[in-house]
Amino acid sequence: MNEVIETGHLSIGNKVRRAIWIVTSFFLFKPFVGNVFSGWRRLVLRLFGAHLAKGANVYPSVKIWAPWNLVMGEGSCLGPDVICYNQAVVRLAANATVSQYSYLCTAGHRTDRRNTADGGLIVAPITIGHDAWVGTKAFIGMGVEVGQGAIVGATASVYKDVAPWTIVGGNPARVLKKRVMEDR
Repeated sequence: MNEVIETGHLSIGNKVRRAIWIVTSFFLFKPFVGNVFSGWRRLVLRLFGAHLAKGANVYPSVKIWAPWNLVMGEGSCLGPDVICYNQAVVRLAANATVSQYSYLCTAGHRTDRRNTADGGLIVAPITIGHDAWVGTKAFIGMGVEVGQGAIVGATASVYKDVAPWTIVGGNPARVLKKRVMEDR
């Protein structure tokens, strides 16, 4: 589990960067559909501070909160309509896939206060390991590490780390079985 950091409120500078990103993504990111424009989308994300390998794939319908907190390895993919609420870093290792309609959430609020909406913002990064796969409509909570080769089943809700080469599912997610690879 990644370390949780209390941030309080978002800075004005962060809010301004977000506003510029929202406008830019509307005009220069989202309209460019199809694989032929994947290089263009990577370029736009890089201009906002994302660290993307050449073969990373980000679908135009992905909602990215802060490109400067996105790191993607070679062959990694954020699928259609993924919500990447990355107030902290979201890292996808090589060949990691996050399927359609999944939600990556790096932020929350302290629960030991009467008014949780009044400050108390906490964040922790999310890491999706090499060759890992997050199934459709899955939720990955803040601070979670999905290990190498692990599979998160469709609609699973993950609040704790997923060990390498395991398959998890359910809400909350639990281990269903170990992933065994065939020799071919």
